[in-house]
Amino acid sequence: MAQREHLASRLGFLLLSAGCAIGLGNVWRFPFITGKYGGAVFLAVYLLFLIFMGLPILIMEFSVGRASRRNMSKAFSVLEPEGTKWHWFGWFSPIGSYVLMMFYMPVAGWMLYYTFSTITGNLSIPADQVPNVFTGMLANPWLMLFWTVIVSATCFYVCSMGLQKGVERIVKFMMAGLLFIMIGLAVYAISLPGAAEGLKFYLVPDFQRAWDAGILSLINDAMNQAFFTLSIGIGSMCIFGSYLNKNNTLTKESIFIVSLDTFVALTAGLIIFPACFAFGVTPNAGPGLIFITLPNVFNEMAFGQVWGTLFFIFMSAAALTTVIAVLENIISYFIDNHGWERKKAVVFNGVLLTLLTLPCILGFSEWSWIQPFGEGSCIMDLEDFIISNNLLPIGSLIYCLFCCSRYGWGWDKFVAEADEGDGLKFPKALRFYLTKILPVVMIVILAQGYIQKFFL
Repeated sequence: MAQREHLASRLGFLLLSAGCAIGLGNVWRFPFITGKYGGAVFLAVYLLFLIFMGLPILIMEFSVGRASRRNMSKAFSVLEPEGTKWHWFGWFSPIGSYVLMMFYMPVAGWMLYYTFSTITGNLSIPADQVPNVFTGMLANPWLMLFWTVIVSATCFYVCSMGLQKGVERIVKFMMAGLLFIMIGLAVYAISLPGAAEGLKFYLVPDFQRAWDAGILSLINDAMNQAFFTLSIGIGSMCIFGSYLNKNNTLTKESIFIVSLDTFVALTAGLIIFPACFAFGVTPNAGPGLIFITLPNVFNEMAFGQVWGTLFFIFMSAAALTTVIAVLENIISYFIDNHGWERKKAVVFNGVLLTLLTLPCILGFSEWSWIQPFGEGSCIMDLEDFIISNNLLPIGSLIYCLFCCSRYGWGWDKFVAEADEGDGLKFPKALRFYLTKILPVVMIVILAQGYIQKFFL
C-alpha cells in the first residue's frame, strides 16, 4: 500500500472540511427552502437539527477517521469489535459518493455555464427571454455534457496533484475567494433600496407560511438539510479526519466548521432575498431562483454584469470545492482498499464518473420520459432522494450507533478520541441523549419522510 498522505496544516483541514460542507446546499437549496417554510421558523428548526444532530455526528465521523487513519470503508474494519459486522456498512462511502457526484457534477457545470454566459453578456437579454437560457441548457445534452466534462477534468486534475499540493492548496484558495466575494455581495444587496422587505421575508418568522407548507414536511426537510449541508453519513468527513493530527479536540474543530457552514448559508440568503425584493421580484423555489430570477435582478442593477459574474463565480467555487472534496474521498477508497497509486485512481474514476453523469444529463432531454416520482420529476430527483433521504441520514445513524453502542466502537473510545488535543471537550452529559433518544428520533423522521413521499 502507498504511504498515506497527510494535510500540511490545521487551516487546510478546516477549510477543506468546510469546503466539502459548503456547497450548493448552502447557497441554492437553503435560501429558497427557508423562504418556503416561513423564514425564521425554518431557521430555528434547522439550527436545532444542526446543533443536536448534525454537530455530534460530524464529531463522530471525524473521530472514526482520525482513530483509524482510513476512509469509511476501512475504518469500521479497523475499529469494530472482533466478530462484529460493522464493516458491512463501509459500502455507504463509495456508493454514496458516486451517487452524489452523478447529479452534483452536472449542476456544478450549470454554474460554470452561467458564469461564462454572464461574463460574455449572453444573459443581458429581455426578462421574458432569460428562462429560455435555462430550459435551453437542460434540453441540450451536449452542452450539459461539455460543462460537466470541464468540471470533471478540472476537479480530477486538482486531485491528481496530491493531497497537499493539489486538494489542500487549491481548496484553501477557492474558499478564501468564496468568502471574500460572498461578503461583498451581501453588503451590496443589503444596501439596496427596498432590501428591508427581503430581510423581513427571510428573517422574520411567518408561522402561517410554515403551516401552509406543512409542519411535518418542514421537520423532514430541516433534518435532511442539516445532513446534506454537512455532507455527513457517507464518509466525506471521515476521510479528512483520517488526515488530521491530534493537536486539537474534534469538538473544537467541528464547531468551527459548522459555524462557517451556517454563516455561508445565512449569508447566501442575505444576498438573494434583499436583491429580489429591491427590484420587485418575488423569489420562487427551486432552480428558477438562481437561474431565472436572479439574472433578471442583475440585469436591473447598476454594473449588474459585474455583480452577476461575481455571484456565479461564488456559486461555482461553492460547487467545485464540494466536488473536489468528495472526489478525494472516492480516490482515497481506491488507495486504501486496493493499494492503487493516486494517478491510477484519478484516471479510472475520471472516466467512470463522467459516464455516470449521463443519466442525470439525459434525464432532462432524451430520457425525460423517465419520471420516477410521477409527473414533473426526473432522474436527478431520484438520485437526490437516494442521497438526501436515504444514504446521508442512514449513514449518520450508523455512525451514531457505532460510536455510542457497546456493540460497536463504544462510547468511551469515541469520547477519548474526540477529546484528544487542546480545546473544548465533548459533553459527557449527552450520552443518554445520543445513545437512547437520537437514534429513535432519526428513525421516526426517516419513516415520516417515506410516508410523506409515497403515501401522502
